[in-house]
Amino acid sequence: MQLRSRHWDRHGRGGLDFTELGMGTAPLGNLYRAVSDADAEAALEAAWEGGVRVFDTAPLYGLGLAETRLNRFLRGRPRDSYVLSSKVGRLLRPCAPESRTGIGKFFEVPNRAEVYDYTRDGVLRSLEHSLERLGVDRLDLVFVHDIDMFNHGSREAVAGRLAEFMHGGYRALLRLREEGVIAGFGAGVNEWEVCAWLLERGDFDIFLLAGRYTLLEQESLEGFMNPARARGVGVVIGGPYNSGILATGARPGAHYDYGPAPAPVMEKVARIEAVCARHGVRLVDAAFRFPLLHPAVVSVIPGGCSAAEVAANLRAAEAEIPAALWEELKAAGLMAAGAPV
Repeated sequence: MQLRSRHWDRHGRGGLDFTELGMGTAPLGNLYRAVSDADAEAALEAAWEGGVRVFDTAPLYGLGLAETRLNRFLRGRPRDSYVLSSKVGRLLRPCAPESRTGIGKFFEVPNRAEVYDYTRDGVLRSLEHSLERLGVDRLDLVFVHDIDMFNHGSREAVAGRLAEFMHGGYRALLRLREEGVIAGFGAGVNEWEVCAWLLERGDFDIFLLAGRYTLLEQESLEGFMNPARARGVGVVIGGPYNSGILATGARPGAHYDYGPAPAPVMEKVARIEAVCARHGVRLVDAAFRFPLLHPAVVSVIPGGCSAAEVAANLRAAEAEIPAALWEELKAAGLMAAGAPV
């Protein structure tokens, strides 16, 4: 299968070719439930056979497990045939089982405790460890991970971490890009405000924004997405289904933003789903295609922990959405009036 692709070349050095559908590997780190090695391998193989050539991972995902699973899968595949990204900002330290990070969130993973470190040395160590776990000689993109309120708890704490990064890790990544070691770097977060802050203060290439520019919410449009486009900065969209509700619909037990969906979200999704039904479009298909309508977006990376889930993502990537659907969503006030369609 030949997926549609998008070329990105901010620096005029040849750039990178992104398949519109990429693969996020948090679920392969046994997020919320254990996934067998066989199922993880089958999911990755299904993605590759379907034409996916963008793979995103992080040390946090399964405390190294997702990266080591990618190691086995990518071994022997031509390095120039895919785009690979991982993240920095955390180091993993061996620890006692009762002290490991993510108890109740990650299952059957190594006993490791996360240590936040956005300094120059911390970022370089993180990259070295990721390359070792992945078994590759280079990464294409590096994202500073979770430098946001959700993970650090207060504006003061985030400000301190941002200062640590800009005076340390940021400068290390600049040099790696200048030397051609990486093609580009940015941030991988769930909060668009952090992306906007960094965009105004540094020379970034691509951001990975999860859950904040989707069919359900477009608050980031004017504050980040459009400014990114104006600067030639790319955006990878993670979490296009807002933790599941845009894939399942407003059903009992639907998830939004890593938890049970609140009533206002359920109501809005039900209204969006009704519009989709009137146009004969699956909600999940509209949810996948919508972010790609913004010219800053280079790829959308839903997760998948089975071949069946990957097949569902591949089907969504091939969907054609009638313009009338977007027009009706705007007319009903269910989509930002200025969202590119």
